[in-house]
Amino acid sequence: MSQFFASSEPLSSFGPKLGVCGNLMKKIAIYDMDRTITRRATFTPFLIFVAKRRPLRFFLLPFFFIALLGYPLKLLDRKALKQIGFRLILGSNVTADELSAIGQSYASHVLANNVYDRARKQIATDRAEGCRLVMATASPDFYAAEIGRLLGFDHVLATVQGRDDDGSYSYRIKGANCFGNEKLRRIEEWLKEARVTSDIRFYSDHHSDRPIFEWADKPIVANPDSKLRALAKARGWTIETYA
Repeated sequence: MSQFFASSEPLSSFGPKLGVCGNLMKKIAIYDMDRTITRRATFTPFLIFVAKRRPLRFFLLPFFFIALLGYPLKLLDRKALKQIGFRLILGSNVTADELSAIGQSYASHVLANNVYDRARKQIATDRAEGCRLVMATASPDFYAAEIGRLLGFDHVLATVQGRDDDGSYSYRIKGANCFGNEKLRRIEEWLKEARVTSDIRFYSDHHSDRPIFEWADKPIVANPDSKLRALAKARGWTIETYA
């Protein structure tokens, strides 16, 4: 069983625990999560999953769907939408124990219902080839870390949910949403600490990850839409379909 490190741990704790390949490991496989490993996005289904178990909160779901209309109009960004969704369905803050239990329950639900079999096989192949497995996702860390652990990832980089002084989790996100250029920044920060220098393969379905595709040694486009497929063909990137 591989050692697992969640994104909320200090970076300084990663260096001495780099697993079987040691500090100079040269092979790493980085995966996006939503629609790369999973068939569908995970955040809105997470809110529905929780709301069904909190009847009074269930009636607040329509307000989140109204808020979603603000995204294409550029009235709200992805970070703001996540904060609104969290506050509506979970409240302004949640105890660490409660959020951990919710994250574990939802992660089990995702693995049972929303993971491509071929993605599981590819993850297993990369592991067998000696790769260190990293998930880099814009999804919240409190469930993304658990999904990563269940899938056998060594590390998860995700959007970090903020914490209050009493240790409970706030509806506010700490720092930036782990998306686009911010995701690449987080990956480079982790790689610098882990001292990985070459043979980096990256899997994603989304055009927002273009900076990482351009940066990776081996960009692998998984389950792309027509726009990303055309870009991948023009760049000569590997295209895979897990559906």
